[in-house]
Amino acid sequence: MKKKLLLVALFLCFAVGFTACNKKDNTDETSAPQTQAPTETEAATEETEKENEEAEEVSGRVTQNFDLSNHDSKESARLWIPYAKSDEYQNISNEEITIDEEVGTASVEEDELGNKMIYVEFKPEAKEKKVSYSFDVTRKEALRPEIKPEEEINTEEFKEYLKDSKLLNINGPIKEEAMKIVEGKDTVEEKVKAIYDWIYENMIRDNDVIGCGQGDVDELLTTKAGKCTDIGSVFVAMCRATGIPARETFGVRLSKDDTADITKSQHCWVEYYQPGTGWFPIDIADVLKGCLTDNLEKDSKEALELKDYFYGNWDAVRVGFTTGRDINLQPKQAGEPLNQFGYPYAEIDGNALDFYKADEFIYQFNWEKAK
Repeated sequence: MKKKLLLVALFLCFAVGFTACNKKDNTDETSAPQTQAPTETEAATEETEKENEEAEEVSGRVTQNFDLSNHDSKESARLWIPYAKSDEYQNISNEEITIDEEVGTASVEEDELGNKMIYVEFKPEAKEKKVSYSFDVTRKEALRPEIKPEEEINTEEFKEYLKDSKLLNINGPIKEEAMKIVEGKDTVEEKVKAIYDWIYENMIRDNDVIGCGQGDVDELLTTKAGKCTDIGSVFVAMCRATGIPARETFGVRLSKDDTADITKSQHCWVEYYQPGTGWFPIDIADVLKGCLTDNLEKDSKEALELKDYFYGNWDAVRVGFTTGRDINLQPKQAGEPLNQFGYPYAEIDGNALDFYKADEFIYQFNWEKAK
C-alpha cells in the first residue's frame, strides 16, 4: 500500500473582525438606535458589542481536489495553489494537504507580497498526479467603519498600493478620467465616493467575460463592462491615480447552503485606505452583479440599497486568498508574471495549463457548512 504524506498545519489565530463571478448573496445592513450621547469608552464598548451582535458569520470546511494525471510530463509537472490565511475578517484552521509521497512533494511557500501558496512538484514519471487541500474557515461580515478625522497619507508606507502594473495602468487614460471625477473634492472620502458613484453610473457587469476578467483598465475605460476583477480594477486604478492607496483581494465565494460545488465561484473585491481610519471595504462589482442578476434599474430602491451596503461592507460568504498583480510565484514559474493569483496555476514541462478550464486542468472545490 502506498504511503501518503499528510501535512497538517494548525493555527490558533484571533482577529479583531471576522460573492464569485457566478453567484450572489444579499445581506441587509442594520444599525442600532442611539438614545444618548455616550462617553468615548462607552462608545468603543457599544461599537464592539454592535459588531458582535450584527455581523453575519459563516463557518465551514473547504476541500480542493487537484488531478493532473491526464497531463503527461517528460521533465516536470508543477502546481501552485492559493493558500488561505487568517486575517481581520477570517480565521483559517485545520489545514490539511494530502499527497502520495511516491508521486510528489508539497510545501507551503510565500511570495514577496506575503501571499502564501502550496507548491506541488510531481515526479515526471508519475501516472497519478493528485493532491488535495482542505481547511476550516470562519468568516465574519465586514461592517462599515466609522470615518475618523483624516491624516496625511504616508506614500512610502503605502507605495505597494499606489503603483501600477501591466494591466493596471494608472498613468494612462484612467488617470485623466479619475482627475476629472475628483475635481473639486477636498477629502479622500469625498474623492472615493465620487469614484464609486462614477463606476456605479457608468459601468455594467458583462456575463460573457471569461472567469473574473483581466482587469485591463485601459480597455475597460472604453468598454465600461466586465466582471469582478474588471470592475474592481477600475476602482483601484482610479484611487491610485489620484494618490489614494487601494488593493484587491482574490478569493472564492462560499455558500449559505449546507454543501455546494464552489469550483467556479472565484471572486475579487477591493478596499481603499482611509487615512485616520484604516482599510475601508468596497465591493462595487457585487452591486453591478446584483443589478444584472435581479434586473434592477440603477435608480430603483433595491439597487440603491445594494450600492449603499457594499460601500463599507462585505458579506461573510467569501474567503480571501491572495492580493497583488504581476505575481511571481514561489518558486518562480517558467512563464510570465501572473496578472493575478486567484486561480490555481500549473505548468507541464514549463507550459502553463489553462486555469479557466477546471474540467481539463482538473480541479474541484467543495464547501460543507459547519453543523
